[in-house]
Amino acid sequence: MRTNTQPYSNNRGHYPSYPSASYGMGNRIQLFAYAYYRLSREEAQKSESTSISNQKKIVETYCQQHGITILKYFVDDGWSGGNFERPGFQDMMRALEAGKANVVITKDLSRLGRDMRESSYYAEQFFPENQIRYIAIADNFDSETENVMAPFQFAMNEVYLRDGSRKIKDVLKIKRQRGEYCACAPYGYMKHPQNKDVLIPNEDTAPIVRRIFERAAAGDSCIKISTDLSADGIMPPMKYRALCRDNFTPEGAARASDIWNHTTVKRILKNRVYLGDTVLGKTKKVSVKSKKKVPVPKQDWTITEGTHEPLVDADTFEKAQTNIGKASRDYRQYDHVRKSIFGGIAVCSKCGYSLCSSGTVHKGEREKYWFLSCNHTKKHLANPCTGVNIRYADICEIVRNDLNSLIALTDEEIDALVQSVIAHETSRMNLTDKKAQIEQAQTRLKMIDRMITKMYMDNAEGKISDDRLSRVIPDLEKEAAALEAKITELDVDDPADEIQESYERFFALAKQYTYIETLDRDTLVTFIDRIEVGEKILPEGYEKMPRKNAKYQQRIRIFYKFIGEIANEPIREMAPAGSRTETTPSTGEV
Repeated sequence: MRTNTQPYSNNRGHYPSYPSASYGMGNRIQLFAYAYYRLSREEAQKSESTSISNQKKIVETYCQQHGITILKYFVDDGWSGGNFERPGFQDMMRALEAGKANVVITKDLSRLGRDMRESSYYAEQFFPENQIRYIAIADNFDSETENVMAPFQFAMNEVYLRDGSRKIKDVLKIKRQRGEYCACAPYGYMKHPQNKDVLIPNEDTAPIVRRIFERAAAGDSCIKISTDLSADGIMPPMKYRALCRDNFTPEGAARASDIWNHTTVKRILKNRVYLGDTVLGKTKKVSVKSKKKVPVPKQDWTITEGTHEPLVDADTFEKAQTNIGKASRDYRQYDHVRKSIFGGIAVCSKCGYSLCSSGTVHKGEREKYWFLSCNHTKKHLANPCTGVNIRYADICEIVRNDLNSLIALTDEEIDALVQSVIAHETSRMNLTDKKAQIEQAQTRLKMIDRMITKMYMDNAEGKISDDRLSRVIPDLEKEAAALEAKITELDVDDPADEIQESYERFFALAKQYTYIETLDRDTLVTFIDRIEVGEKILPEGYEKMPRKNAKYQQRIRIFYKFIGEIANEPIREMAPAGSRTETTPSTGEV
């Protein structure tokens, strides 16, 4: 890695030539130096020996003893030796261009840097080629003399860099496993005054985060939310950090925008930290010498639940996720645009992509020619879908009728439905047969235990010889081990309790409604996870509809919150375009 400062290109022989700065002292060359001091955060925590003040004392004393005039000193406090794009170092390189100094001096080689290749390049090639003397006091390094041990010194400095990096990673790993938040506090939180590894809500920004989640849960898009936040004059996260929290430079603070971006809103909505969980280790550095970070597979993230106070509840968070990035655009401010409420919920059963609003108004027949269609049909796509579509009015009526059928169920009918689902799942999992096998294996296992106990007692009383005992016992123990393995394999949890709980949660929501007159986005998000729309089912022997206004069938599967799909065979009888009110809810039993 080379400095990006212009005129220091990587092409050898193209660097400017720096004068030796002789100032009329006979044949003696007067030495004018730039002193450079560096201290990393990790080194600062260990001891005073490498502190900036200590480095200054050593360098100033040396220069006084050897007649070297220090023109200026450059400092990088809190910067790793593996990074040569440090601001102080870069300022020194630019200052050298002026040609006023002919010496660069540091306390030791590690202050220049710990990257073996880069440190060696500057100390042994760049500085000498440009008539600049480099001195590292503690390591007895002088570029004007032969430095036999220099390669070993550079190598040891890099070993220190790599070892330090490994130790830091180990510490961070332990902290992550304990759920300590060893990163910058996310928007909406701040670090606890007494414990910097614990997050607490920020009273200034936490209400903004809650507002974002509530809006998203209600169906508003990220674009709509970001637009409204900007209109209300609310400071975006980066601007807040620049002005109120972090120590930004004036230039950095000026670059922070006053406008909310929809991607910022989306990033907030997807972050589990607002559920009270700590999620760390999403990225990692390519190497100890590189600043580039690459994403880490999700299964390798360090996730610790319940480490701090949540800003949103699980239900609000779940509703918000439903609307992220799934074409849930809010067009309520535009009267001329159709208001689809199915964004991110209605999907194509063939390819899984969301259905988009399509169609035109023909002679004022708005409802008749408004469709939800799969647009993943373009020929240039790798695996284009043949596409499905459904009239918007039809899918609204189907979902509304099905929901009203569920809302109207009595407690007895709900209980009967639950019992039928439990019976179906029990039958599907063969639980009755498995329970019988488990009971049989447990009975035999108890018998074996009694047999082994009796044989040992008989052996103690002299009724069974040691030889017979040693031959019989291993076989019985082997059989017992096989039975225990079989019991473990067959031991499947009874689904009854889980099913009962799921249906109770769903119908607790349903009982808040008496009748759904008009289906809206909020009701849809409350009750439904996904709607799969299939192709039209044509009469046998037909490749297309026999006539334009004929009745037809279409498979529409509705997956409800908590309980999933209810209808066994969701084939719907679809009415012609002019008579949508005749559409029947479902042929499946509810």
